[in-house]
Amino acid sequence: MKKQFRRFLRKGTRISDFNIGFSFLTVLLGFFFVIGCSSEEKTAAESKRPTYVKKRKVSKPKETKSIRILTYFKREFDVIPRKGMLSDLERDTVIAFAEEQGLRPIFVAVKAYEDLIPSLLQKKGDIIAASMTVTEERKRRIAFSEPLALVKEQVITKANDNTIKKPADLAGRKVAVRKSSSYWKTVVELKERHPAIKIVAVPEYVDTEQILHEVAVGKYDVSVADSNLFEAISTYRADLKAACDLTGDRSVAWGIRPDARGLKDAINEFLKKSHVDLRGERLYKNDLPEIKKRKVLRVITRNNAATYFLWRGEIVGFEYDLLKHFAEKMDIRVDMVVPPSQKDLIPWLKQGKGDVVSAAMTLTEGRKKTKGVAFSRPYNYVTEMVVVRAEEEGIKGPQQLAGRTVVVRRTSSYWQSLEKLKKNGIQLGLVAAPEEFETEEVIDKVAKGEYDITVADSHILDIELTWRSDIRGAFSIGEEVAHCWVVRKENPRLLQELNEYIKREYRGLYYNITRNKYFKNTQEIQSLLRYRAKRADQISPYDKLIRKYATEYDFDWRLIAAQMYQESQFDPKARSWVGASGLLQVMPNTAKQLGFSDVTIPEQGIHAGVRYLDWVRNRFEPGLPSREKNRFALASYNAGYGHVMDARRTAEAVGLNPNRWFDNVEKGIMLLSRPEYAGKARYGYCRGRETVEYVRNIELNYAAYSQLMP
Repeated sequence: MKKQFRRFLRKGTRISDFNIGFSFLTVLLGFFFVIGCSSEEKTAAESKRPTYVKKRKVSKPKETKSIRILTYFKREFDVIPRKGMLSDLERDTVIAFAEEQGLRPIFVAVKAYEDLIPSLLQKKGDIIAASMTVTEERKRRIAFSEPLALVKEQVITKANDNTIKKPADLAGRKVAVRKSSSYWKTVVELKERHPAIKIVAVPEYVDTEQILHEVAVGKYDVSVADSNLFEAISTYRADLKAACDLTGDRSVAWGIRPDARGLKDAINEFLKKSHVDLRGERLYKNDLPEIKKRKVLRVITRNNAATYFLWRGEIVGFEYDLLKHFAEKMDIRVDMVVPPSQKDLIPWLKQGKGDVVSAAMTLTEGRKKTKGVAFSRPYNYVTEMVVVRAEEEGIKGPQQLAGRTVVVRRTSSYWQSLEKLKKNGIQLGLVAAPEEFETEEVIDKVAKGEYDITVADSHILDIELTWRSDIRGAFSIGEEVAHCWVVRKENPRLLQELNEYIKREYRGLYYNITRNKYFKNTQEIQSLLRYRAKRADQISPYDKLIRKYATEYDFDWRLIAAQMYQESQFDPKARSWVGASGLLQVMPNTAKQLGFSDVTIPEQGIHAGVRYLDWVRNRFEPGLPSREKNRFALASYNAGYGHVMDARRTAEAVGLNPNRWFDNVEKGIMLLSRPEYAGKARYGYCRGRETVEYVRNIELNYAAYSQLMP
């Protein structure tokens, strides 16, 4: 088998000519080729142009030691994982296989799902890892690995539609599916038995999740989805249901060329040895040795700004970063598990749905008495801070709260702390905020003057202060409280390892950098003198480059200049709290996928940013007005395409227009900071206020620049 696999590496990894399209991952392939250039070529490339090349052949394919993975993603690769989403789990598994074989995984994304098998047969890739269902037709064309999962095709309807109990009930209904999907053939065969079924061919750029959303809002009657995909969607959508099965169990597997027997044998050996099973949730209560064997640490957490969320296509969060660092020390990966509500954290741990709770959980006297769990040593301390508007200078202690109105949730610990102040003689007004409000929303209403004063944990206030300057912390009430991780009492080895990690890392270099990244990254007013325009007829020192690339990608150059000012104030060395850099603040992974080596070089930074904005813009449907599409693209550039699509669906659900940004989708993205909406969204929590301000500021600057440079 090993000889066959080596023969595959010699023959199968030869990379044929390719064209750079809009896919980042295809361009990533070109990026790796450039690494093989001579140092002189590389220096020239870095100084004059981005490091991607077109139609370049590798003379010695056996030296690449890479495996090209064909896939089809309509969204960012870094997503908030959801139970049952094979695309999320499949990526980790195929990377693990490549690493075991000593190969560099290169993802090659095709433009349409139906291009996967032709691309494999044309040797544009070595393996298909795209949640592909094994059908008889596909088996006649390519080989498949051992099954990764078993799924059924199901009819999906509105949750309140009780008229469909069996496939025959689809007669007279419109079934919406893409022609490239396996569902199309299933529905066509069903129509032969029930001619009254009406099939609607959905455009290929619309993915299954969006089709199901359009079923929920009444655009289509019904659709079809794999059972595992719908199981994932049902964790955050209650307005849809699986009405009936259309097929029995079908295998999902990786596609391989029929002549690549060595690769197939290696894959199957890996899958069997690793006990890979992506067929759903498993309950484990094992201690650290078994966790190491599974090579996965399941972390139960909350999806919010203080713990774990998606921002600009990157998974970030204080809790996430710490546990990921802990797991890396043991050569395992983290799997973040988000239960429906705060009250489910410890019950899910006790049921075996995760291995550790990491959710900024305060160690209270009541929680210490919880049976069956154990708390780690503290890894963070916070205080409760009184929050006022920035211009309020007279409030320095509890006595100044007399005669003022403080607004907090009644169920929060803040309410109890404020009641203690009242009992101690402080005559303050105490008003209950709506229970569905997050603390960040209450803070925002204080900033706007709608509420007088509020209270927030210091780490939440610190997060808010990383991007806004209209509020401040006046003083703290009460003593510091500790945040701890939680494990089952029956897992002492894991608890010991966590405690040793905290003891070793607490207040150390990595810990301090991570904590400062989220909680102490306060805004600083950047000096514009160094980067201002030198002449009255200029917007910036980079107008010529902005015009060049705006013209190439069909943007108004003044819009790009307005975005650049918002991103970096024309400072090419600017760097954001999540690591974005350059004039247009491009994320490192995005730069690599685009083929750029150093976006702090002005030309590379501008080209990369404009190209990415164009790529995001092209992901929206063709029928949108160009002005709205630009606004959606800007919002996606800031928060991520997935959050914007969630915001559009949320806006539509509350009666707003999903095709207009101002006063519509911008309200939808604001709602994604509230748990009752974030919990129903594919990409979860979003710092929506920041994105709203981002788009508004760019529009204001754009209008000003248009007047200045007509």
